[in-house]
Amino acid sequence: MTLGKKISLWVVAVILIILVAMIVVILTFDWNRLKPTINQRVSEAIHRPFAIEGDLSLDWQRPKGESGWHSWVPWPHLRAEDIHLGSPDAVTDADLASLSALDIVLSPLPLLHKTLSIPHIELTGGEATLIRLQDGSNNWTFDLGTGDDASQPDDSDQQGGWTVDVREIAFDPIDVHYQDATLAANVDATVELLGKPIAFDALTDGESAAGQAVADQQVADYRFGWRAQGSYRNQAFEGSGRLGDLAALRQRGAAYPLQADLHAGATRVSVNGTLTDPLAPKRIDMDLSFSGQNLGDLYNVIGVTLPDTPPYSTRGHLTANLDGQEALSFHYQGFDGQIGESDIHGDLTYLLGEPRPSLTGEVVSRQLRFADLAPLIGADAGSEDQSKGNQGGERQQPPDKVLPVSEFQTAQWRTMDADVKFTAQHIEHGDSLPLDNLYTHVTLKDGEILLDPLRFGVAGGNLNTTLRLDGSQEPMQSRVDMHIRRLLLSEMFPDVDLMQNSRGELNGDATLSGTGNSVAAILGSSNGNLQMLISDGVISQNLMELAGLNVGNYLVGQLFGDEQVNINCAATNLEVDDGLATTRFFVIDTENALIRVDGTVNFKTEGLDLNIEPESKGARVFTLRSPLYVHGTMKNPSPGVDAGSLLARGAVGAFLGTVATPAAALLALVSPSADETTPCNDFLSQIQTDSP
Repeated sequence: MTLGKKISLWVVAVILIILVAMIVVILTFDWNRLKPTINQRVSEAIHRPFAIEGDLSLDWQRPKGESGWHSWVPWPHLRAEDIHLGSPDAVTDADLASLSALDIVLSPLPLLHKTLSIPHIELTGGEATLIRLQDGSNNWTFDLGTGDDASQPDDSDQQGGWTVDVREIAFDPIDVHYQDATLAANVDATVELLGKPIAFDALTDGESAAGQAVADQQVADYRFGWRAQGSYRNQAFEGSGRLGDLAALRQRGAAYPLQADLHAGATRVSVNGTLTDPLAPKRIDMDLSFSGQNLGDLYNVIGVTLPDTPPYSTRGHLTANLDGQEALSFHYQGFDGQIGESDIHGDLTYLLGEPRPSLTGEVVSRQLRFADLAPLIGADAGSEDQSKGNQGGERQQPPDKVLPVSEFQTAQWRTMDADVKFTAQHIEHGDSLPLDNLYTHVTLKDGEILLDPLRFGVAGGNLNTTLRLDGSQEPMQSRVDMHIRRLLLSEMFPDVDLMQNSRGELNGDATLSGTGNSVAAILGSSNGNLQMLISDGVISQNLMELAGLNVGNYLVGQLFGDEQVNINCAATNLEVDDGLATTRFFVIDTENALIRVDGTVNFKTEGLDLNIEPESKGARVFTLRSPLYVHGTMKNPSPGVDAGSLLARGAVGAFLGTVATPAAALLALVSPSADETTPCNDFLSQIQTDSP
């Protein structure tokens, strides 16, 4: 044998001996000796405690699913027991995560291509505790340095960095405890593997305008399930849902499927869709449904200020681009739903910006039930809302009061801005409230709500209002300017046959300002003026019964018996001072008498103190010889005859001479068609002419 061959044989022998020795060492080495070094190095790298307190072992297994010579390269199987990952001391002394055991199988050949390939990873006895303090610090954010590689992880492939490939994961149900002082959240959750992957039903163009973005992407199956219960924003809740497989987490730009169903009291929130790049979210694209007893309760769930309503449900599509440089915005598109017995449709956008988030959009109701608007002013506070007690500052309606005492939640108004248009194409109503349609433009800025216009179509005419509620002040300041034009009496009282031939109209103006956080408080402190004019109508006991006015029914019966009497003109001018409405001018001109009303209506106490004095025309003689009165309260009025005071009769001119000045102001409300006069023209003009 030549010298060269001998050297080659010795080299091969030495290599084999070294390999055998390495294998023997690896197979017999006590890996627990490395635990102190591993614990120290990992703790230093992540700047928090890390410890493997149980056994650390390594064995080998034959590759699964490999062929050729790859099948002869064994895979190392690392097992570590009793693992603890700590939290920053400034946040909590509880572990961020702990495991009873961790099993990792590694494929060594991909290491040659800078890929850490893990065919199988299994977690046993997992538990995690996530905590965030009021100042925003938390225990799940790691300080791993600020180098270029750390700041741009998505470009690691192009920069020659390492990648991690996890093929299969298995674990027992993992308990997760979440405490967040900023959200007032305390949640206990369990995450578990689903028995069999469930296919995710991707959206399509037919279901949503945004569906193509999802349908064009590869979507993984549902692989994980979760359950949770606890409190969020001080509201108890419970929920469950599903998450996608790990395959979608590894694909940049992939749509990761998720589904959740949450219950917070009577409120239910459901989502079903995708989150692009969930580890660094880029886009939200999902169906979103809400339902509950009161739309205003959503403030406690999602932090968006919405009005109080009857029971509701709505379903639409939510999209958001989370990867832009501009302020984050969420679009709730093409939603359909119900509020009470009314339908709603529209598009809304919620923008997270400074100094406050804002809500913009447009909502349409094709068929609005007017009773469903009642909670907006607290009008149902004495019935259905009684079950709420005094939560959120609400007050139960006293049984002896008519004006709503339920308080507006002005503190919520200051948490966001809004610019929303609302249209009701048709309004369902009772016979006594002939509303046709509604349109309003609502703006909310820095706690001040402005409805301009708030416009109703009523009885062939319209009611235009500008309403301002300044919730930035305490107590709230408010102002309303109302203009009633050309309400047709024939449409206001469709069941009165004689009224159908009437060309009569109702016109009016009102300006009121007040202070307080409820309708009752605002009117009880209000100042302003109210004018109203009715021309060419009729009045009778039957009409009062149709309108549900028991007091009016009594008064008409006392004045006219059972007759139906034509009204030439009815005009009123009320001055309101600190909640006390005083009649400056209140006269009803009928075919056979003039009726004058004097007195006050106290909105603060809801007290009534009105006197009704009739004056006959010509030779017609009244059966009544004494004035009438209405005392009591709005809830319990008390009409009667002032038997102790005889009616002082005199000329009609003298009867009206003292009211010429306030009557003149009412001429502006007379709105006849071109070249046409109404009885109110002649009546008011006569008062001015006859006045001394």
